[in-house]
Amino acid sequence: MNPFIFSQASDVDAALARLAAGARPIAGGTNLLDLVKEGVLQPGELVDINRLGLDRIEPAEGGGLRLGALARNADTAYHPLVRERYPLLSAAILAGASPQLRNMATNGGNLLQRTRCYYFYDLGTPCNKRAPGSGCSAREGLNRLHAILGTSEHCIATHPSDMCVALRALDAVVHVRTQGTGQQERSIPFADFHRLPGDQPERDTTLEPGELVTHITLPDAGRFSRHSTYLKVRERLSYAFALVSVAAALDIEDGRIRAARIALGGVAHKPWRVEEAEAALEGMAPGHDAFGVAADIVLRGARGFGQNDFKLTLARNAIEQALGTAARGTDHAKGEAR
Repeated sequence: MNPFIFSQASDVDAALARLAAGARPIAGGTNLLDLVKEGVLQPGELVDINRLGLDRIEPAEGGGLRLGALARNADTAYHPLVRERYPLLSAAILAGASPQLRNMATNGGNLLQRTRCYYFYDLGTPCNKRAPGSGCSAREGLNRLHAILGTSEHCIATHPSDMCVALRALDAVVHVRTQGTGQQERSIPFADFHRLPGDQPERDTTLEPGELVTHITLPDAGRFSRHSTYLKVRERLSYAFALVSVAAALDIEDGRIRAARIALGGVAHKPWRVEEAEAALEGMAPGHDAFGVAADIVLRGARGFGQNDFKLTLARNAIEQALGTAARGTDHAKGEAR
């Protein structure tokens, strides 16, 4: 293992000072430590940020919710306010990883986890995300798990998170701080937080060096709480990343859809959402025909790379199934669709 310095920060100012000096933050470490052990990441310093007090989950202005970056995924999924107001988010978190990992992983870390592309972790193969300019082995290699939307000639990796798919559907906002004259703060709409690969696949997010995620805010989503679901299609029942996942939420009144939210995971370098598809459902009666129109719009421009061609059909079927399940209603007692 590459030697590195390990330090602990007692407050946000101390953490930002270390980040400004080039340290990387570590909280749960459920992905970061894998990257270090595999040699993909060779940090000069890791700074423990678990003592910063950024773990609260509490109401926000306007009926929304504030999720601390250091709140554990399990605590977030089972929090009464999340289960009641945002059952879609609770279901998405519980679909990910394993209970042991959810007990350790933090909300901020979930946003920053990196792709599970085989070639990214294999130091013996070319990977533009790991070594820019070396090439993308997945395009002509093992690409069953890879992207069908938003790809570039430089990268076809997918974003691995389940939680992030729900956050994208729910119009979350990521709040960050950096060191400066006082603490500099900015808010990043979730749509702008993760990047498509373009010609810089090594950059997963729009975070700048030295910035620290402090919390995530969600707007009031009460109108969607009665009709939402998270559908995850994977190769085994647990501890597997999505082939395709869909976060779907509907606002239905008098048999018509007033508003819709659709976000996909497992298909792109970031959670994938096409607002045009949601607008197409407004005023429509829930049903197969309407959901098929939305699916066509979401998947416009999708293409496979051989082994993952099946995702084109799978994604369409998953969108239609998720929307149908959401239309039938959400079971608040379990935070799941029935």
